[in-house]
Amino acid sequence: MPKSYAIIVAGGSGTRMQAIVPKQFLLLNGKSVMMYTIEAFYQSIYRPEIIVVMHPNFHTYWQELCTVYNFTIPHTLVNGGETRFHSVKNGLELVADDSLVAVQDAVRPLVSVEIIDKAYQQAAEYGNAVVAVKSRDSVRSLRNGQSGSLLRDEIYLVQTPQTFQSALLKKAYLQAFNDGFTDDASVAEKDGASIHICEGNYQNIKITFPEDIAIAEMLLRMK
Repeated sequence: MPKSYAIIVAGGSGTRMQAIVPKQFLLLNGKSVMMYTIEAFYQSIYRPEIIVVMHPNFHTYWQELCTVYNFTIPHTLVNGGETRFHSVKNGLELVADDSLVAVQDAVRPLVSVEIIDKAYQQAAEYGNAVVAVKSRDSVRSLRNGQSGSLLRDEIYLVQTPQTFQSALLKKAYLQAFNDGFTDDASVAEKDGASIHICEGNYQNIKITFPEDIAIAEMLLRMK
């Protein structure tokens, strides 16, 4: 089994949550959102080395949270950058060549171990594996004031993890930053990679707004 890594991107500011602390630190059923995310990767059969990329202002706060909640899963803290692109690039500096690397939003605490393992396996086979789900809703585009219908069966909603052979992703991140880089798949695609979609899970929600905490708590109780 190849050497594996997980870069947990924890750069959120919490503005949309109207919270004092960033959303990755908010409590979810008694512990921090990001603790669930890290635990899922720790349980993977690939046993990735876990790298948490976070604004340096919050390193001490996170370490205090780990002490309070007796959170002892090994991980390395790395300084976040100006954007998500720069944060991932900082994390990639610790990733060895000839390995697999998953990039995960810290605020997707309900990601399943099964999806993580499947993404690593498919990345090893295809070069990359970007977790996504088919749109359940009808979708329209709006361009220059003109609305147009899109084929729902051709629309996928992208999640994380986004997992890559490390050489592919490290090469892609040598590009100069541009505003079109919304995730790792867009960076790799701009560098010429064909993106392989890995079927995701609708419960793998992103904690963005206050109501998402209540939804996540309900889903955890159902588990």
